[in-house]
Parts: sequence; structure tokens; C-alpha cells
Amino acid sequence: PPGPKPWPVVGNLPQLGMAVHQSLAAMVKTYGPIIYLRLGSVNVVVACSASIASQFLKTHDSNFSNRPPNSGAKHIAYNYQDLVFAPYGRRWRMFRKICAVHLFSGKALDEFRYVREEEVAVLTKALAQSNKNSKGSPVNLADLLNVCTTNALARVLLGTRVCGDGEGLADKKSQEFKEMVVEVMVLSGVFNIGDFIPSLEWFDLQGVASKMKNLHQRFDAFLTKIIDDHKINAASNENGNGSKHSDLLSKLIGLKEDVDGEEWKLTDTDIKALLLNLFTAGTDTSSSTVEWALAELIRHPNILAQSQQELDSVVGKDRLVSEADLSQLPFLQAVIKEVFRLHPSTPLSLPRVSVEDCEIDGYFIPKNTTLLTNVWAIARDPLMWPDPLKFKPERFLPGNEKANVDIKGNDFEVIPFGAGRRICAGLSLGLRMVQFMTATLIHGFNWELPEGQVIEKLNMDEAYGLTLQRASPLMVHPKLRLEA
Repeated sequence: PPGPKPWPVVGNLPQLGMAVHQSLAAMVKTYGPIIYLRLGSVNVVVACSASIASQFLKTHDSNFSNRPPNSGAKHIAYNYQDLVFAPYGRRWRMFRKICAVHLFSGKALDEFRYVREEEVAVLTKALAQSNKNSKGSPVNLADLLNVCTTNALARVLLGTRVCGDGEGLADKKSQEFKEMVVEVMVLSGVFNIGDFIPSLEWFDLQGVASKMKNLHQRFDAFLTKIIDDHKINAASNENGNGSKHSDLLSKLIGLKEDVDGEEWKLTDTDIKALLLNLFTAGTDTSSSTVEWALAELIRHPNILAQSQQELDSVVGKDRLVSEADLSQLPFLQAVIKEVFRLHPSTPLSLPRVSVEDCEIDGYFIPKNTTLLTNVWAIARDPLMWPDPLKFKPERFLPGNEKANVDIKGNDFEVIPFGAGRRICAGLSLGLRMVQFMTATLIHGFNWELPEGQVIEKLNMDEAYGLTLQRASPLMVHPKLRLEA
């Protein structure tokens, strides 16, 4: 495929810049929707349109079901013993099965609905308190959202919160945990030169590998303690001293899973690797999407008013929205789709690698080629989306051009969770959490920017790690709408 001329040794690495998804999107104008890059000694192909992505992730999905080697998987994710980076095979299928049955099935989601509703209620209470206490200072929404998503997930995974009491009273340990999760996402998003020029790996020129090893030791100690404590509690419960946990970790400790007709007993390393994946992939992603959603709604007061009107007519004003109401809120669902379109939490999908030669769109793609899908560019493609940079939720409503488009990996023009067999395992939970938190924020509160700020000048710049964060956190004043 066409692409920019590579430099000696480093190839096209210097042309990627800091915001890689934006640099690659800009190349489409010159080279078209399928771009070939040479990054160091690695062949890379970038999919930047819906039809190209569909050929890679649907037609040739099985050929691109593996991950290329990378330092993050090696140093942080237990040397590929996790779900996200594991080679396609038995271990990967076992982990997917465990997640599908115990975490992300409709039954599991409904079983733990009360946890999400309790944690969102804690978030609501914290926002209402800040309204009374803050003496006019705005709240950092990202911090509160992150505590909410992390505690909701931790209670399902571990049976306990990990971020203080959820009301902003974080202790030192929970602050450290939160920082570790963010650090995983930042380090995983760095293009580490050693991954692309193997002869330089040993030198660790950017210091990335040593940071990863250090982070792994801290995270591993944290997870080891959690598992050891759980085993002690489980033993005392079996002696009749209390009820059995129903959290995932308790299930994992006792689980012997049948995989491909053989029994598989999970090791502590298996369990830690899976927990690491679930925490890093399931907290930051949801909370940052909700933060983008609120920023867009504040910038578009008419759309915010329309969303609130729908909530008031479906739910009423004498109680707050619940998760069970979400299916009755088509305009809210359209808003969330539009947020995922413009601000996908993973703008460049995690890399895959081809097992054998293939042909895509008439171009020869050799085996061992790394595939990057530019989710961000595809969802802003002017050939697929009228007014691609405008925030227009109504495009997804019945009678409009994208009425039947879903964001669950079937319609390639918007694939915030990826597609194919490596699609995000937590799609069902992530979507529910983002819809429910956003609905609660706009049903329960009106929102104002700090004094001196105007909505037209609200900073919408992106910061870049593995997930799409806002360059400057959204600082806001929540004003109670409902007395409930």
C-alpha cells in the first residue's frame, strides 16, 4: 500500500508525532484509506476507512487475531499471560469465556446492577455536597467519575471498594491505586523505540521499559495482597464464619475451567493478569467518555435541554433515572453514540499482527505485518459522515441517515470498541455504565462553567495516552435539578 517514504533505521517513526491518531488521519489526504508505514524494522499497515477496516477485521479477522510483541505486554501484563495481549489460543479463549459468563453476560450484568446504582448514587451525593460546601470552587469531574467507575468495578471483581468511600475522601492507598491505573494507560500508549528497533531495546533510550518494570512490581504487590487476603477470608468463611463472597475473585480462586475439552486450573498469575486488564481497561475508558459527553452537552445547551426533557417525560422529576430506564431513552442513546463517534476511548485500536500473507483492497499484505485501525479517523470520515466534526446526535435517530447504525462492532463506520474476535470484552458493561452515568448527571443536575469561562471557548483539545483523555480536565459547578 502507499505511504510516506521511510527514513533510514527509524523508518516513519519521526512522522508520527505525539498525537499518533491525528498524524495518521492527516496522511489519508495524501495516501488514501490504507497506509503502509515502516516503523523501525516493523511493517505496519493502517486502516483509515470503514470498508478497509471491515476487510481486515471481518473478512480476514482470523488472520489478524494475534497481537505483535510489545514491551507493555512483556513488562506490565505478566509476559503475555493476560487476556488483552495473550496470543490467540486456549488461554485467550479461557479468559474470554470466564469474562463472558461471570462478568459481561446479561445475567451477570443484571445481578450486579445494584452495585452500579449504589456507586452512581454515591457520586450523585458527592456532587450535591460539593454544591453546598465548595464556597464557589468548581469540581474536577474526572476525579469523581473515575472513583465511581473504579469502585463499581472493584466491588464486582473484589467485593470491596478500592477508592476510599467514593465521596472524595480517598485514602493514600486508593490514591496510589488510581495513579497506577493511569500510569499503565500512559506507558502503554507510548511508542517505545525498542519495540520497533530490536537492537536498541537493551538501551531503553526513553526509559520506558524501566518505568514499566517498576510499575509492574508495585501493581503486582497490590494484586498479590488482595488475592492473599481473599484466600484467608474464604478459608474463614468455609469454617462457618460468615457468608461466601459472590465476587469474581472468589469464583476465580476456586475455578477449574473446561477449555477445549480439558480442565484448566487458574494460577495466581493468571488471576492477577486478568484483574490488571479489567481494572486498566474498565475504569479510565468509561470515566473519560462520560467527561467528554458532559463537555459536549455543556457546549450544546439545546441538546442538553432536549436530553433533560426526554428524561423528565420518561422518568419524571420525583426520582432519579435508573439503569432500567435506559432502553426507553432513544435520544440519550443517540447522544452517547455521537460521543463515542467523536471521542472514542481508544482512538487507535490495539495492534494486531497477520499470521500469513493476504490481499486487502488489491494490495499484498505480507505475514507478520502489524495492523493499526484508526478508529478516530474512520468515525470522522467525510465520505461516511455529513458534517463529521459537528456534534449531531440526531443523525442516529429514526428517519435520519445513521438511524440503524450500532456501535457494537457490526457497523464499521463507528467502532469505538473495536470489531471481530478481539473486540473489547467489556463492551456491554462499558456501554451501560457510560449511558447510566451520563443520564444521571444531566437528570439530577444543571451544569455551569467556572466564572469567566464561556461555552464557545471550552477547551476540547485531546491529550494522548492509550486512551483519549481531555488535555485539560472539565471543571464545573453542578446545580441541583431534582430534589430527589
